[in-house]
This record gives sequence, C-alpha cells and structure tokens, in this order.
Amino acid sequence: ITFTKEGELNIIKVDSSTKSLDIEFAETEYETSTGLMYRESMEGNQGMLFIFQDERTHNFYMKNTYIPLDLFFITKDKKIATIIENAMPLNESNLPSEVPVTYVLETNAGFAKEWNIKEGDSVSWTRN
Repeated sequence: ITFTKEGELNIIKVDSSTKSLDIEFAETEYETSTGLMYRESMEGNQGMLFIFQDERTHNFYMKNTYIPLDLFFITKDKKIATIIENAMPLNESNLPSEVPVTYVLETNAGFAKEWNIKEGDSVSWTRN
C-alpha cells in the first residue's frame, strides 16, 4: 500500500511554532477500521488523520500494523488531548483516547519526542 498525499496538516505549538505533515485521510468506516494496517513503511513527514462523525472516546490497537506509531487523540476543537508514543507493531492491546475526541493522527514513532509535541498543542489541515 503506497502513501497518497490528500492534504497537509500543521501542528501549532503553544509557542506558535509549527510542524507540517503530508497526510492521508481516513473517513469511511473501512478506512478508519483499516488505517495504516499492512503498510511496511511511512516517510517521516507523513501521517494519517482519522476523522470520526462523533466526539467520543475512541480505542485503537496495532493489529496488522507493521510500523511503530505515535498516536495523537484530538478533540473537536482541534486540540491534542492524549498522546500515545511508540505503539508497538502487531500489539493488540487497547490504546484509549482517555477523553472524547473527534480526530486521531498517526505518525511514525518518535515524532512526538523529536518535535516536542505536547497535549494542548493544536492542529489544522487543508485538503488537496
């Protein structure tokens, strides 16, 4: 499965600095249930943004996911509420949002640490 850039996402830190990523969107039931499964790699400037119809607690797992990921659970007002770093490949343990969210961003593991992304940082995006 190859990456197809569908938009660009910006993470806006509390100090107003930004970090940009090329993203794919996961919006349909099939896309949100499959996510990054079966991918063997992803570039450092790429990610997947899950968009859900309702704000609620969401649970993820790494079934059939071959690359370690950082997960950013994002509220309807586009603030990062929960960060799970270095989710291990193929691990089916529950990864909960802890609070109601509408969006989830998945990036390569290490992204949160490398760019010092924190809960409370904001996101915005555009579509191609």
